[in-house]
Amino acid sequence: MSISFNLDRKLIFLVMIVSVVALTITGILSFNYADQILTERASEQLIGESTVRGETLRLLFESRVEQNNILANDPMIQILVSEMNQITDEEFKEVKDNNRRDFLIQVQAFQELIGFSIGFEDVKIVGANGNVFFSLVGVKNENFSDNPMFQRGLTESYIDFEPSTGGKKMIVVSPIYAEDSKFGDEPIGVIISRMRTAAIDNILINRSGLGETGEVYIVNEKFEMLSESRFIEDAVFQIKVDTLGVQKCFIEGEEHLGLYDDYRGIPIYGSSYCAKDLGIVLLAEIDEAEVAKPIGVLEDRIMLTGIVITIGMGGVAFVISKSLSRPLNKLKNAANKIASGNFDVRTNIKTRDEIGELSNAFDSMAQKLQDSLIEIKEKEDVIKQQEEILLKFSQHAQNDCVGVIDMKDSTKISAELSEEEFSKMYEIFLNFMAKIIREHNGEVVKSIGDALMFRFSDIKPHDSVAMKNVVECCLSMLDNHENLKQELAAKNLPELNYKISATYGSVKVAESATSNIADIFGPTVNRCFKINSLCPKNSLVVGINLYESLKDMPEYAFTELCIIEMKQKYGYEIFEVRRKPENTSN
Repeated sequence: MSISFNLDRKLIFLVMIVSVVALTITGILSFNYADQILTERASEQLIGESTVRGETLRLLFESRVEQNNILANDPMIQILVSEMNQITDEEFKEVKDNNRRDFLIQVQAFQELIGFSIGFEDVKIVGANGNVFFSLVGVKNENFSDNPMFQRGLTESYIDFEPSTGGKKMIVVSPIYAEDSKFGDEPIGVIISRMRTAAIDNILINRSGLGETGEVYIVNEKFEMLSESRFIEDAVFQIKVDTLGVQKCFIEGEEHLGLYDDYRGIPIYGSSYCAKDLGIVLLAEIDEAEVAKPIGVLEDRIMLTGIVITIGMGGVAFVISKSLSRPLNKLKNAANKIASGNFDVRTNIKTRDEIGELSNAFDSMAQKLQDSLIEIKEKEDVIKQQEEILLKFSQHAQNDCVGVIDMKDSTKISAELSEEEFSKMYEIFLNFMAKIIREHNGEVVKSIGDALMFRFSDIKPHDSVAMKNVVECCLSMLDNHENLKQELAAKNLPELNYKISATYGSVKVAESATSNIADIFGPTVNRCFKINSLCPKNSLVVGINLYESLKDMPEYAFTELCIIEMKQKYGYEIFEVRRKPENTSN
């Protein structure tokens, strides 16, 4: 069932299409702009959060290290550690018990000096040989000589974390040097302090300004989460965070801002603060869905506004279309009457616009229509007489050199190209080869599928000049393979290979009375097409008759193709032709 559209409907449809297209374009641009603004705003917010909190953490870590270094540089502790490094194993326990009170006094004095808010829970003072000289939570016969924290503490001050029942503890390690030590001297011991992490947690847990899905957390060099997750309970040291922001910090030493999947596998916008020297990276992240949520609200509002505007424009178009369709309907009825044979009808529309002008032209047309009809009938008689003209052919036989150049793998190439691209390739190929044929005074006969047939007419078998010209034409096609490749590449088309065959013999020539181009047929033409199928890629093969005329020419090399089936079934002998390489002498 066909659906007809009158002018009213077309105009309404056109107005609604224009409205929908305009609103769609406006909506797309609005969405893109809103997405850009929201992304930039989220990025700025995350950069601010990661930078401020990262710098705060850095100050906190550096202050903890500095405070621990103050304790390590206490003169009394330096003296006690130096003395205990000198005692023998037999005296160690007794001296350690005697010195515990002195160590405790210095540690307590240190805590009163800097305040108890730093959360000291344990302080271990270890000698250079790994023996524990003092521990705030009680002295055990421990030896830290193989402990990684102790080994690293002999070289630098640093901060690390370790799991605990409540989550994690901060470990602050500092080397102890002798009171009179100089630059480059070996440390005499190490202080290992364990502290609570409430100050760090307060910096990270505060999620003001991060919406419903935002969070800030830190990760160590082992890609382990060191702070609580907003989404997963007991995440400290249990969750691996191998995300782009962490990799950028610990592998490349760079900070990262952008969209990536977080440790939950959910797309987020994230900003990192890389503190590789402290062994941590701070990440401030918020779910992409929350960032994009306002875009959905904007989309609904634009959609509703678009519907209202489209309906309004449709109503206006309806009113305007009615004022245009009435005179046009009158013209349509008049045209129907003329179609039925009534040439006396007139519209007489007097409006001062294009429809009025159309009405005047229509009335004038009706007056002249009958004369035009008579003229058309006269021309029909002339056309019928021309259709009765028959093509007449004359035939005669002569000796020609017949050649065929055929595209290689054309079926495979056409499957990989569009119809338009393959047609363009075919056009370039045929015109390129036809030009070479004409340059050698040859004649293009016709194209057959993806092949081109050409001839050199009425050649004598002993005319060496004419025969050489035939071979040079075919070899020139092969020599210009690279030029054809460049011409195809200029049109973004792939490289094309081809095969050339040539034969000599008698052909039938059919000449048309209405065309200057003659067609040829006969066994010689059939043989040329047959041996072409056996030709190697980008090569020239010739039949035995043409070979007999060329074999004594010294500039060409001939190789017989041993096609046993061809010899037995058809008696064909086929030869591949190449130019001999020129001899050069020093």
